[in-house]
Amino acid sequence: MSFQITVQPSGHQFACDADETVLSAAIRAGIGLPYGCKNGACGSCKGKVVSGMVEHKAHQQRALTDDEKAAGFALFCCATTGADLVIEAREVGGSSEYPVRKMPSRVASIEKVAPDVAVITLQLPANEVLAYRAGQYIEFLLRDGKRRSYSMASAPNLDGPLTLHIRYMAGGMFTEHVFNTMKERDILRFEGPHGSFFLREESDKPIVLLASGTGFAPIKALVEHLIHLGSTRPVHLYWGGRRPLDLYMHTLCESWAATLPNFRYVPVISHAFPEDHWTGRTGFVHAAVMADLPDLSGYQVYACGAPVVVDSARRDYVAQCGLPADEFYADAFTSEADLHT
Repeated sequence: MSFQITVQPSGHQFACDADETVLSAAIRAGIGLPYGCKNGACGSCKGKVVSGMVEHKAHQQRALTDDEKAAGFALFCCATTGADLVIEAREVGGSSEYPVRKMPSRVASIEKVAPDVAVITLQLPANEVLAYRAGQYIEFLLRDGKRRSYSMASAPNLDGPLTLHIRYMAGGMFTEHVFNTMKERDILRFEGPHGSFFLREESDKPIVLLASGTGFAPIKALVEHLIHLGSTRPVHLYWGGRRPLDLYMHTLCESWAATLPNFRYVPVISHAFPEDHWTGRTGFVHAAVMADLPDLSGYQVYACGAPVVVDSARRDYVAQCGLPADEFYADAFTSEADLHT
């Protein structure tokens, strides 16, 4: 049995089966609802139920509070229904532009760029190309039916392998494999592209790119895509880590700042040790943006990384810096157990 979902204000309609989530049905129908994790952790897919009722699968409290539920909000990535629904959601043009595909890939290289970060290069089958938008992610399909998701760090205009930045999580089933047993030429199956985090190319507003840790991966893809476009939009990249070694491609960022017009790079470290000899910015990376750019009313912000960084930036930039709420685009990474890292 299937039910009809109507999206306001667009009026788009699609069918949703009784055993699938609203988001899965929308993706299948080519309807561009915003989303990130698909696991009830990041809150990107949050919208309002205008009429009808939904049941929620497991999700994180921070992504949908009890007060939000009481006000009629839902996480469409984990919401199912047994009747027709009318929902209110902001649709994202281009998020379903490219078909989601299942593909095999071969591990071409594994490079440890930091003690806890590996750059994985994946070679696709001959004559196969994965069409995606810079900032999107893929999901590895594991043997037990579980999935692990990682943002692509390479821009789609680059003909060649895909690159991913994978942070080690102690006890994590997939990352333990990556760091301890994975070998070159291993075969990995994945599905993608996924996610509504990507560059809004129609805008000419200056950009703030905010990354923490391996949240730099999709940010790197965005920068490479801007270079490919020949964009002249001012770009401010803020990358935060606990210690300098967390900024595992610091030299690359410095080279962008030295060669690209209108590009500024600000590394920020929160917990430097004396032996690090760090002389740059310190503190919280999202706060460094506020100190430098107190008026964000004319900007777009793209934020990736730890949920605490993304959530703090969203809250403070809108409330204190005048950023329009609909100009904040984010991909919050949680732990391997429930989201991409």
